[in-house]
This record gives sequence, C-alpha cells and structure tokens, in this order.
Amino acid sequence: MALGSALIEKGDASAGVEELEKARAIDANPVVPGNLGYAYAKSGRKDEARKLIAELKEKAKERYAPPFWIAAIYVGLDEKHEAFAWLEKAYQDREWWLVWIKMDPKMDSLRSDARFIDLMRRVGFPN
Repeated sequence: MALGSALIEKGDASAGVEELEKARAIDANPVVPGNLGYAYAKSGRKDEARKLIAELKEKAKERYAPPFWIAAIYVGLDEKHEAFAWLEKAYQDREWWLVWIKMDPKMDSLRSDARFIDLMRRVGFPN
C-alpha cells in the first residue's frame, strides 16, 4: 500500500494503481480501498473511484470505515464540498488519521481553503 501511494504521489499512476490493487487483494483493511480510490480518481478512473466510495459507505454499516479515506477519494475527484463534509465527520469521530492532514500530499488541493485552515486549527496544528 505504501509503495502504491508513493508511486501515485510521484506521478506514476499506472504503477501506483497496480500496487494498490495488489494490496487490496491481500488486505481487507478499509484504508486500502481509500488509497486505491484516491489513486483511481487521480488517474482519471472516476467511476471506479466512486464504486470504492460506495463500498466504503456500505462497509461502514457493519464496521468502522474511516471517513478520512472517503474524504481522500473525494479530494482525488476534486469534489471539495464532499471532501470537507467527510473530513468534518472524521473530526467529529476524533479520527486519528487527521494527524496526517498537515503533511499528507493528498490534501494539497485543500490547503488554501478556509475550511481546511479552520480544520487544522481545530485539530490542534499551529498556523
């Protein structure tokens, strides 16, 4: 999963997706489809990204599916309103994944938005 995510951030979408698909085949953790959904979205495979959002929402009915990763897929789809709604849910759930928002490159497109700045403040990061 880490290799696939790094390849996506490096700009090698096809190799990144390939590694994340391998990770998904061996790991049922909801973090994997979150990363894969982001990768699909960033590589233009938007329908597949939306399928993973639906899958994570369905999984959330029976076990915890981190809202942070649903938000990440929406970031990849460039649907900022939905991304912030799910980041807010992550905040309300006190989700530990939020400790990464300050440095996670997935969140780069949100950084200049006042909602992101407010979320960073509420999470406890200094300005």
